[in-house]
Amino acid sequence: MAGPAIVIFGAAVRPDGTPSRALRQRVEAAVACGRRLPDALYVPTGGVGRHGPAEAEVMARLLRAAGIAETAILCEPTGTDTLSSVRAVARLLRGQRAPVYAATSAYHLPRCLLLLRMAGLPARACPAPPNTAARRWKTRWFWRLREGAALPFDAGLLLILRLRGRL
Repeated sequence: MAGPAIVIFGAAVRPDGTPSRALRQRVEAAVACGRRLPDALYVPTGGVGRHGPAEAEVMARLLRAAGIAETAILCEPTGTDTLSSVRAVARLLRGQRAPVYAATSAYHLPRCLLLLRMAGLPARACPAPPNTAARRWKTRWFWRLREGAALPFDAGLLLILRLRGRL
């Protein structure tokens, strides 16, 4: 893979199989980022969550609807969480020298970037989608606290996996 890659981290799929607001906004951010990157490869991630189909498949459908060629999309439909998605993407993009851009919500971006870099990928940030903050302060603080706990936990797990050669 010679060109840059844009990894789109998954979010919920609704019961009727349509994308949640967060999922749709992450794809929109990836497409906007990709417009500045010739020959970008889009890597939507995420398996089947509470509702099918897989998050990666729903994102691939959105990418095609936005005019992205099928040949520029490489789905990673096995990830069940951020860490497993990063591990799967690291295997897919092994040896990638061009930048790997992370497309996700603003609150999630620091963890994604850290994990991608720890996995040996030259990670950069796609500009986060605008207006993605939760509207209620309790919800915003829930996500902040969740990420505050998840970042060191996932980083520690990834470090252990790397040391054991299981990345």
